[in-house]
Amino acid sequence: MARRKLSHEGTLVLDCEGLSKFVDDHEPVVALIAEARRRGMEVVISALTVIEATHRRTDKARLAWVLSGIRMAPIGDEEAKAASDLLLSAGLHGHKYAIDAVVAEMALRQQRPVVMLTSDIDDMAKLCGDRVRLVAV
Repeated sequence: MARRKLSHEGTLVLDCEGLSKFVDDHEPVVALIAEARRRGMEVVISALTVIEATHRRTDKARLAWVLSGIRMAPIGDEEAKAASDLLLSAGLHGHKYAIDAVVAEMALRQQRPVVMLTSDIDDMAKLCGDRVRLVAV
């Protein structure tokens, strides 16, 4: 498999699918994260991503280990308002896209360049525009 190039420094954001595949030890995602770290990128998730990615079959020990090595960005009042503004700007409804909006808002606040591993390329492109490089997982 051809290795995707990631930028030097900056931030690598994982959405739900990115985190889930990392927890499941999915080789291409693990390789992308390892490459990002080698290049000095910080790996970050939204606090809501943990909730979205956890289910009955989640390996809790593996999840705890993965979380110990990444930064979890909290969501407070200001972040919630900014995510709501992103939804309005993109013409999306919070009922379906709330967590995506929170992840996008968090990604937009990170040290640039920002790369996001996501399964929601279309939705994240609407929310992030061209300010975040999206990589399909």
